[in-house]
Amino acid sequence: MKNIRRILSYLKRYKKYAILAPITVSIEVLLEIWIPYLMADIIDVGIANKDSNYVIRIGALMVLAAIVSLVFGVLSGRFAALAATGLSRNLRRAMFNKIQDFSFSNTDHFSTPSLITRMTTDMNFVQMTVMMIVRMLIRGPLMMIAATIMTFRINSELAVIYLIAIPFLAGMIAFIFSKAHGYFIQMFKKYDKLNGSIQENLIGIRVVKSFVRRDHEDEKFIKSATDVMETSMHAERYVTLNGPVMMLTVNICIIALLWFGGKRIIVGNMQAGELISFINYTNQILIQLMMISMVMVNLVISRESVARILEVLDEKLDLTDDKADKALFPSNGDVRFDHVSFNYSSRKDSSDTTLTDIDLDIPSGSMVGVIGGTGSGKSTFVQLIPRLYDVTKGSVKVGGHDVREYTLKNLRNSVAIVLQKNVLFSGTIKENLRWGNENATDEEIIAACKSARAHDFIMSFPDGYDTELTQGGTNVSGGQKQRLCIARALLKNPKVMILDDSTSAVDTATEAAIRTALRDHYKDITTIIIAQRITSVMDADKIIVLDEGRVNGFGTHEELMKTNEIYREVYESQQKGAE
Repeated sequence: MKNIRRILSYLKRYKKYAILAPITVSIEVLLEIWIPYLMADIIDVGIANKDSNYVIRIGALMVLAAIVSLVFGVLSGRFAALAATGLSRNLRRAMFNKIQDFSFSNTDHFSTPSLITRMTTDMNFVQMTVMMIVRMLIRGPLMMIAATIMTFRINSELAVIYLIAIPFLAGMIAFIFSKAHGYFIQMFKKYDKLNGSIQENLIGIRVVKSFVRRDHEDEKFIKSATDVMETSMHAERYVTLNGPVMMLTVNICIIALLWFGGKRIIVGNMQAGELISFINYTNQILIQLMMISMVMVNLVISRESVARILEVLDEKLDLTDDKADKALFPSNGDVRFDHVSFNYSSRKDSSDTTLTDIDLDIPSGSMVGVIGGTGSGKSTFVQLIPRLYDVTKGSVKVGGHDVREYTLKNLRNSVAIVLQKNVLFSGTIKENLRWGNENATDEEIIAACKSARAHDFIMSFPDGYDTELTQGGTNVSGGQKQRLCIARALLKNPKVMILDDSTSAVDTATEAAIRTALRDHYKDITTIIIAQRITSVMDADKIIVLDEGRVNGFGTHEELMKTNEIYREVYESQQKGAE
């Protein structure tokens, strides 16, 4: 219940609907309770005395009560839907905002398919349950209490039947839910795996087709779907007992009422109208028990959904800027690594470090290359600058201040990074470029694209800068995508520009032209280029050689050729390969 209360706190401005729903449903219940009572009067007074005026008058009152009850029933349904969908909206927004604040290490705690399942399947279960809580969970108990009072008022001896039926049903419901809950927990984990299979297949569909792996992917999907089905069947096997048990109890109660009530009518201790109204109240009570059991089923399902949603909302952020100076901005692109060590383990004292004792200065406005083998820590090295991760030891400074002194927004607005995996979004080329600067003029966009050598191929499209890109930019080549991402980064007008192997799909002539444009037109920007080809960085002001997370060399191309064995071997092997 504590978790449910936390979820309900997200109602916010929709709280009024959550209050109006129980009020309107209460009026609906009172009117429904009144109708069988009026029916008994029609039979026992009007028909028994052959008073047609009385029958018409009470009958009209019944019709009016039914219409008003219907109106309040519709209103209660609408208010409950508004409250549930409003809460779902606020909760999804809170989850999405929290995920946006996640650091890379926070994101590593959850898989992408799992986060999608939590924001869709889990959220739908919670929305349905909340709608039932604010309506059915009020209507059911209220109807049962009111109807039970009426039945005891009519005949207290017959009403004892309920005192036997209700505990039996409550016990059966508790048994069913205790058995089903564990399977529902497993079911959500299977959903995560199923969504992961679908997502992986859709993202890598070109690879699947090129390697003719459709049969393998089909088998993997069928296995995941079968796991979901079997787990759901185990859970539903218990839940489906709910309906038959309820109907059996209802029918037994009605038979008992007809048997004992009929005898009382024969001996004159009860009137026919009273028995009919008694049976109506019985139906109302037992139907509401069935409704309550349905709510309880959804509560069991949503209990795990609520826990999974709160797990995201309660995730402790690794990167925060609560103590940062909101008025502080990097004044220049000077970058300082002060004895920096980093590991991906949550343990600060872990010996399995990715970077070890990095100590170097990168002056503002300089162009620096980074070379190293696979796994040497090149990408990790540059990701510490915009604080995508926090250092384990030491500090990283930009513009003379520790990156932790800036707010994440101020820091990252001053650092442009083009990662290895370039991402474009559905929309026009111009819309994608304006991710760098939403207020950029057409002239600024064209200038950035010319520097990134993207202008010519953009203008070759019939719609130019208004060309629509598909999701992920799949309708442009890898090299074109890289150049668009570089242009987008330039539009930020950053203090520091990081190119993480982001020209690997570009020919050497175009790559050289991009470097020349960066050096000529963006002299104030500190440019850090990670590359596999030494020709991509040999004309840089300084080159960093990383080896197993340590700085193995730092100097110009000429200096490293004389003093650094790793650099010289890589250069000679690449030159030999080129020849």
